[in-house]
Amino acid sequence: MMRSIFPVAGRKTKLDTSLAIVNIVLLLIFFFLATGSIMNSPDYGVDLSETSELPIDMLPQPILIVAEDGSLSLNGEPIASEDLAFELIDDPVLHLMMQRDAPAADLLAILGREDLFATEIRLVTIHAKPVLEEGGS
Repeated sequence: MMRSIFPVAGRKTKLDTSLAIVNIVLLLIFFFLATGSIMNSPDYGVDLSETSELPIDMLPQPILIVAEDGSLSLNGEPIASEDLAFELIDDPVLHLMMQRDAPAADLLAILGREDLFATEIRLVTIHAKPVLEEGGS
């Protein structure tokens, strides 16, 4: 006589929910472990370096420096915006340095210039050593 894998009509079957309960408990444990470690992690602020004076000969060449007022200088010499592409005709790479709090639109305006399409533009950042306060060790 063959046994059927299907339940017999009229007979009550009991569902085993223990596996589902164990899965839910494990998911809750993983959730609380993950969110607890994120919420309890210390918050480290980022302070960008700042330089007040820097000799131009220590920077990579050619370097385009954009001042706060929007004026340009190439390798320390003032330059008009329309003359920039002509001055860079023999240089495939241009290093660019501007204020860290300058509007992003100013940077995008330089990066999007059509007359500089063949020039690779690299941003120059300057790392400053932290200055100890007076009386500090």
